[in-house]
Amino acid sequence: MGMTITEKILAVHSGRETVVPGEIVNAKLDLIVCHDVTTPPAVQMLRKLGINKVFDPTKILVTPDHFVPNKDIKSAELAKQLRAWRIEQGIERYYEIGNHGICHAIAPEQGHVLPGMTVVCGDSHTTTMGALGCFASGVGSTDLAAALATGELWFKVPESMLFELNGPLPFGVYSKDIILYIISKIGVDGACYKAMEYRGSTLKSLTMESRFTITNMAIEAGGKSGIMPVDEISENYLKERTNEPYTSYYSDEDAVYSDKFTIDVSSLEPVVALPSLPSNGRFVGEVERVKMDQVYIGSCTNGRIEDLRIAAQIIRGHKVAEGTRAIVVPATTEVWKTAMREGLLEVFADAGCVVSTATCGACLGGYMGVLGADETCLSTTNRNFTGRMGDPRSKVYLASPATAAATAITGTITDPREFLS
Repeated sequence: MGMTITEKILAVHSGRETVVPGEIVNAKLDLIVCHDVTTPPAVQMLRKLGINKVFDPTKILVTPDHFVPNKDIKSAELAKQLRAWRIEQGIERYYEIGNHGICHAIAPEQGHVLPGMTVVCGDSHTTTMGALGCFASGVGSTDLAAALATGELWFKVPESMLFELNGPLPFGVYSKDIILYIISKIGVDGACYKAMEYRGSTLKSLTMESRFTITNMAIEAGGKSGIMPVDEISENYLKERTNEPYTSYYSDEDAVYSDKFTIDVSSLEPVVALPSLPSNGRFVGEVERVKMDQVYIGSCTNGRIEDLRIAAQIIRGHKVAEGTRAIVVPATTEVWKTAMREGLLEVFADAGCVVSTATCGACLGGYMGVLGADETCLSTTNRNFTGRMGDPRSKVYLASPATAAATAITGTITDPREFLS
């Protein structure tokens, strides 16, 4: 019986020739990503146990990203602890404010994520990195502590689900629409502890940035990971960033999947997920043109340069609607700098948007866009649970950067195709 990409990676990293779903394996880790919220508690756990050295500082990447620049004393203390720990441990892969980014964006951007790797981080959207053909999954602070101390972690080998994406993307439809559509069909628990594997002709038309958006939201369907096979597009992305060797794995023809879905993306339209679940996706034409108090373009899902270019293409020459706030947050410093060089920041500023440095901030209701009672927001982030971006009485809608930009102009949920020529 053949194996999937995920099964092959976990087998190699646990010293096994084969593994099957449901088995418990102890896998060696190639990369551990740390940020300012979940890492300090993990370090405290280790100190209580008398463990004061990480297993290998060269396999750890650190970047403060959730609350930077620090929003209050508590967040400042977390960042301070992270900085001190990084120096103490001699961790060189460190991205400080001013040269930083949301961890799921900066790790692949800077060439630290390679095919065939095992990657963990104390954050659920670590699944993003699986677009480069690696096993990447989020863990809690307790498992993060164990990973930092030993360089290994136990996993139950997940079943794999196969999503065949075929056909060309229609005009005005993007990868965010694909994943919102998928989640609307399988539900927020439709991939519970499973690896969501993608392949098909559509991938050939998707940039790495578009692919990251799809794997980013595996967790919104309950997935353990999202993963895509390595191809020419991912190889070219890697060549621009690293000379490090890697091994690519591919699913066998007789690999077993728990579920298989074939999606003709050419039939899709822009999708909006209504409050308060990512699974409440509807085609934009079926959605009432609700008034938006805020539009948010950014996050580890849609804060890359491609996303900003798409949004700027639509918003150029227009103004943000009266009564609507528009916030743009590049995912990394490099994205911010590229957007500056290309004049995108000026486009957003001229339209009346606020542009921030890289931060998770508003995505989790932290700062830089927190919602008040009964306010509405259309966001390019990954989840819209009750209270996710602020007051529990606020409402969050999810959509692509194109739909967000069009909505910022009109002040109501709007089909981006109205502004695309």
